[in-house]
Amino acid sequence: MSAPEAKPPIKYHSRYPFGVDEKRRVQVPAKWRPEEENTQLTVIVWPQHKAGTCLRVLPPHEFAKLLETVEAMPNSDPKKVLLKRFIGSESDQLTLDKAGRMVLPEHMARAAGIQNEAVLSGCITYFEIWSPDRYETAKAADSEVAGEAFGLMG
Repeated sequence: MSAPEAKPPIKYHSRYPFGVDEKRRVQVPAKWRPEEENTQLTVIVWPQHKAGTCLRVLPPHEFAKLLETVEAMPNSDPKKVLLKRFIGSESDQLTLDKAGRMVLPEHMARAAGIQNEAVLSGCITYFEIWSPDRYETAKAADSEVAGEAFGLMG
């Protein structure tokens, strides 16, 4: 008898605007939800875009890859400690409720400027949660370099 085939990881395509309720719950699209109940998604405050901070949501295998990358850095590199401290203190492991919603921790929602609305943006192997204003700013900034970026693909 052969082992069951592993399902391919979810791919995060498209973008979805959603309301955020008073408990900071945001809906995750059905096709983006983990198949197994109680799967923890790692949410990290991500300050890497010139448009501002967003929240990056990583499925378990992507979070494991991120940790492997950090651990592979030399212990003598002070950036390794910085990254471990930042990722450790600015992330949380969240599960979806029965309705497919994620409750954003208050400090994360505040850091990302998320209040009554959010935009979930697919990034193929993970997704991001943006405030609508920051998302539009990021999209405009990205369009300035999109031609060059697509040119790298040949």
